[in-house]
Amino acid sequence: MEEVIEQLRELNQSVPIPLELPTHEDLIEVEEILLIHLPPELKMFLLEVGDVIYGSIEPCTASDSALHTYIPDVTAQAWNLGLPRDLVPICETGGDYYAIDQDGEIHLWENGELADQIWDSIWHWARDIWLAD
Repeated sequence: MEEVIEQLRELNQSVPIPLELPTHEDLIEVEEILLIHLPPELKMFLLEVGDVIYGSIEPCTASDSALHTYIPDVTAQAWNLGLPRDLVPICETGGDYYAIDQDGEIHLWENGELADQIWDSIWHWARDIWLAD
C-alpha cells in the first residue's frame, strides 16, 4: 500500500486547478448521500490519494460535488445502469465501472454485468490498472 501511495504521489500531474484531498467530514457526507457505508479501504484510498491526477484513468473523488468524478454522482449513474447496490464505484472508464464491495474487493462491471476479474484490494487495483495506464 505504501509503495503504491508513494508511486502515485510521485506521478501526480500538475494541473492549473488541482484536486483537494477529502476530509473525514466529506466522507461522512458522501455516506449520508449514498445511504451506505464506504468500505474502510476506500476511505483510506480517498484520504491518501483522492487528489492524485495521473494518466487517463480518473478515480472517483469525494471533495468537490461539482466534479464529474464525484462519487455520489458516479454511483447514482452506475446504480441506475444496473450495478449491484452493494457495490460502490471507484472509477468509470469507457462506460465500464470498477467497484468496491464491503469486503474491500474490486470488481469490474462491464457491458452491464460483473466480469470474472477481481482485485483483492483497491491498492492492488491501483497498482495493476491505474499505475499501468
